Amino acid sequence: MEHQQVKVVIGDRLGKGQNVAKGVEAAGGIAIVIPGVGADMKLGDVMNKENADFGISFCGSGGAGAITAQTKYKYPAAYSLRSVEQGLTAIRDGKKVLGYGFMDTEELGRRLTEQFIQAKRG
Repeated sequence: MEHQQVKVVIGDRLGKGQNVAKGVEAAGGIAIVIPGVGADMKLGDVMNKENADFGISFCGSGGAGAITAQTKYKYPAAYSLRSVEQGLTAIRDGKKVLGYGFMDTEELGRRLTEQFIQAKRG
């Protein structure tokens, strides 16, 4: 049975996101890390261009990039997230954009991607 790989875009206000990307890849997904400072504000644009399954935005408040993506592209978003569990719930609820405070961890990327794959299978 062939399945399309899950594509996840990561935008971090400080230009990070490499650890989350490792977790996405460990779960079998494709991670696209937006380079440079202010990358969180480009999240919706890159998700749209890449036809991504979901995106993760990181900034101090956990809101700016996610709200921008939601406003511009109408992606369902959850923001001000502070734990892996909150993100898992958001994925189960059908959110495509997750806004986090700074939380660049491999576990976050892996578990969110695993949850998305599981939710997609139904």
